[in-house]
Amino acid sequence: MISRGRQPATAGEPMEQHPPPAGADQPDAAGTGAPASEEAQHRSLIEARRPVWRERLATLARRAEALPARADDIAIAVTSIGDPEAGEGALMAALREAVLARLTGYGTPESALAAALEDLPRGTTGEPTLDAVGHCAALVAEAFAMPRLQADAFVFRATDAERRRRGERRAATRLARETQAAEERRLKEWESSLVGADAVPGLLGCTRHEAERWMRAGIIPVARRVAVRRGGRMVQEPEFDPAALDALRGEIAAWRRADAGERPAEARDARGEPRGETKRISNAAVARIAGLDRYAAHFATARALDRRIIACLGPTNSGKTYFGLSRLAEAESGLALGPLRLLAHEYREALEARGVPTSLSTGEERIRVPGSRHTAATVEMCPFTNPVDVAVIDEIQMLADPERGAAWTAALMGVPARQVIVLGAPDAAPMVRRIAQLCGDPLEEVRLERMGPLSAAPVPVPLAEIGRGDAVIAFSRREVFALRAELLRRGRTVAVVYGALGPTVRRAEARRFREGEAEVLVATDAIGMGLNIGPLRRVVFSALTKYDGKDDRPLTVQEIKQIGGRAGRFGGEHAEGIVAVLEGGGDPREIARALKAAPEAPDDLRPPVAPDAEIVAAVAAEMGTDSLFGTLRRIERAVLRRDDPNYRLGDLSTQMAIAAAVDGVRELSLLDRWTYAMCPVDERDEGIQRLSDWAVEHALGMAVPPPRAGRLPPPDRAGQDTLQLAERVHRRLVAWRWMALRFPETYRDLETALAESRRLNEWIEAVLSALPSGRSRSVAGGGDAAPRGRGPRRKTFSGPPRRGPPNAGFRTGGAPRREP
Repeated sequence: MISRGRQPATAGEPMEQHPPPAGADQPDAAGTGAPASEEAQHRSLIEARRPVWRERLATLARRAEALPARADDIAIAVTSIGDPEAGEGALMAALREAVLARLTGYGTPESALAAALEDLPRGTTGEPTLDAVGHCAALVAEAFAMPRLQADAFVFRATDAERRRRGERRAATRLARETQAAEERRLKEWESSLVGADAVPGLLGCTRHEAERWMRAGIIPVARRVAVRRGGRMVQEPEFDPAALDALRGEIAAWRRADAGERPAEARDARGEPRGETKRISNAAVARIAGLDRYAAHFATARALDRRIIACLGPTNSGKTYFGLSRLAEAESGLALGPLRLLAHEYREALEARGVPTSLSTGEERIRVPGSRHTAATVEMCPFTNPVDVAVIDEIQMLADPERGAAWTAALMGVPARQVIVLGAPDAAPMVRRIAQLCGDPLEEVRLERMGPLSAAPVPVPLAEIGRGDAVIAFSRREVFALRAELLRRGRTVAVVYGALGPTVRRAEARRFREGEAEVLVATDAIGMGLNIGPLRRVVFSALTKYDGKDDRPLTVQEIKQIGGRAGRFGGEHAEGIVAVLEGGGDPREIARALKAAPEAPDDLRPPVAPDAEIVAAVAAEMGTDSLFGTLRRIERAVLRRDDPNYRLGDLSTQMAIAAAVDGVRELSLLDRWTYAMCPVDERDEGIQRLSDWAVEHALGMAVPPPRAGRLPPPDRAGQDTLQLAERVHRRLVAWRWMALRFPETYRDLETALAESRRLNEWIEAVLSALPSGRSRSVAGGGDAAPRGRGPRRKTFSGPPRRGPPNAGFRTGGAPRREP
């Protein structure tokens, strides 16, 4: 049992070393190889019991309602115990000491308490009890050695603040549910009141022929269109709002005079003012206000310019980026737009290297360069009011992406540039042509060919033959680390890239591979989008299927081309690129067919569109509602007919889910709630609930502190649990920094957030670049609570790991849901 005077090891401190397990012969002082000493036997006994202690402590920690213990606390606790007969009391005392030591690493009691509450076990209500909160606050006070009176005051403030927060949270949740139910009920009641075309003559007091004529002329507003089956095919039938028709009865005489050739007088109300729309507005009125069927006209600055679009399309390694950045560097002013913050940084660095001062604008950071007339940005940050000479929009095939495609539509239609250069795969050509036509902009197409040969390997590749210059592509975080572990076991050095990593770590891992520090790159399909990973000898798919969140499906032709095309580099060490599949992962003939296949146009060529703050505010005002959820629900149902010939509505599911969560926080304005709905969150890390909690604190006038990870173990002792925790906290910081740029009065401590982001990036990169030692189980082996003195868990890799959902719900491939 340890005492308060003996603190467990913390981050950066060397861990205690232990001799080999019991039974191993140790040389005596004379070097004769005599049996192990009594001390060595004692330590070996402790070593043998640590796995049991670890499992017991994990069970005890789950039962301890008010102890915010983590896996790394348990690992440290078991290494601090020197008594082989230690009982439960000693185990829990050691764990408590480890927790106390970690809490001090958060810097302030407030930060430590926020982190501790995250780690507390959740009850049936999904939150710790108030008693547990009080005990946790007392533990934090003890960790920071507060005097008794100060500690009592801290505990009181903590429990009182939590009680207030929960009260506000419950009230906001209740109001949000009531609002959602009322909006759904109101919409359902309105829809159930609608009538078909046969009822219009009776409601207007006109003949059937008159009603049909006025419907064809568009004089009678259609409330909505519904799909019905007629003669074996689906057709869109109009429905009408009886209340709206009743309001039009006074117009009948004017319409008849117009039919007879007279000009109708403007309809006016009882006060002599032009008749307005009823608040029980039709879908047609909502659609008219939103104007998404006239989306190109929404961008007034772009429409006022004499724009010209140049589509530079070609496969990977065809020089598209060089073409675009060269034109941009020659311009007096310009804008580079890409899908990732990482790419925005790379555009900026490329322009700066050419002597062009360039600012940066992403959802979570700004770099203003005095005097610069060029900006590199993520697509969602496209400015729509400041004209430039040249704009480059990269990865234009993202127009077809179901989740982020609307951002590319807005950028291509709305970027205020005299020359718009779009870069991407040839598959995007039909959609680019459609958008150019809708905007009335002339289009020039430039086609580039790959600058080096690319071929499919005729046979599958055994894992034993993976070597320097190879990239192995997996489709989940679990697969990445299983492959990494096996390659390390075979003596390879490995860099990894996957979607949960922040841009800084991705670039660092790519640099390790590019500069030869790592022989092999193991990555998800996240590398398919622009990351500078250097020359690849081969791209080897672990399998030719991937789990897409719903089912296992074959890789598309575009995915094979986009990812496999990273192999080879014109004029480089590996001029010819080879694309292959691991042994047991699929038929290599599928790769050969995909590489030879012609470009495939998307199934739906209509560009996706989505509302912005201006449209949301206009629709809400027209509806006379303060409900963000109700506004988005009506937009979803009303703004675009399913058979609209020009546009389709983009995915609003995340915005609607956040709107439903924050709609009850009415102290925030509708547009403030819309800002929350646009924040990039990890939905599988309770991101929407966390965002809702932040909104409640915002409404209460409280400062929202940045997320913190606290003490982290030395990188060579870290395991999967701690690595995933660090990745989760980093993603929470991304959301926090995004909010801080919009609400700096509430999200105040930006310096702490930036410092914590840097610390996590450095630690994660150190973990990924650490080689497994003979003394510990590193992240390659996948365990946090590894006993000292043992090497990584050995397991044989036999083909691709089992298919299925990515580990811990991480979204690993393609574009992130929303990149700020």
